Amino acid sequence: MNITEKEFQYMKRYLTTEIISILVEEKGYKIEDAIDKVYTSQIYEKLSDPQTGLFFQSPRYIMSYI
Repeated sequence: MNITEKEFQYMKRYLTTEIISILVEEKGYKIEDAIDKVYTSQIYEKLSDPQTGLFFQSPRYIMSYI
């Protein structure tokens, strides 16, 4: 499936936001810590590469690798 750069960026932002929300609301992280944990993780690096197809996965699946 081909997607545009704009669609990819939207999906990446959506997934990132959802993962951060789960860490804060369910795992008890402070917002700053959750943001730091996500953006410095290796999985975020993979999520940022559209070739991995990771952006098609659910936030909980992606979070399991953080």
